[in-house]
Amino acid sequence: MCLDTILKRRAVYPVQFNNQPIPKEKIATILESANWAPTHRRTEPWRFKVFYSEASRKALSNFLGATYQKTSPAFSEVKLKKILEKPLQSACVIAICFQRDPKESVPEWEEIAATAMAVQNMWLTAHELKVGAYWSSHGIKDQLYEHIPFLEGEKCLGFFYMGNFDHALESGTRNTSIHEKTSWF
Repeated sequence: MCLDTILKRRAVYPVQFNNQPIPKEKIATILESANWAPTHRRTEPWRFKVFYSEASRKALSNFLGATYQKTSPAFSEVKLKKILEKPLQSACVIAICFQRDPKESVPEWEEIAATAMAVQNMWLTAHELKVGAYWSSHGIKDQLYEHIPFLEGEKCLGFFYMGNFDHALESGTRNTSIHEKTSWF
């Protein structure tokens, strides 16, 4: 991976996906790249729950929608529609989770940071494979254990929606240069 890949990677949202399946081999490659993220004391905390089949994505959609309806203090029909559609527009949805080190020898924030680095690896690999991706971390993730099995100490950080797309990606921008964010001593 090079700076060019990093500079060109963009979020591609489920509404932009083209309904074409992603071969399992590509998803396996994306997941393998996650497994090589840096991790303190080699705890490798990242865990992924893959919703690949149409039936599993439909069940996820139904669960997320029902959970949103019963738990949202500020219910919105527009938001409900988006929550229901995202898994159905995607070729694959991966729940991004992490397993707390049972000895708690590593601070939790480091486990979360390592998992985020694993997701960055996934996102860069997906981009290289021309697979669109988007990380959403809405509050419903906290109830996912009601829908699928979780191990003790395992937590969900969000969902990685993936799909194929046909359009060209826009160029990225940053509000300020790295020079404005860096102090040299």
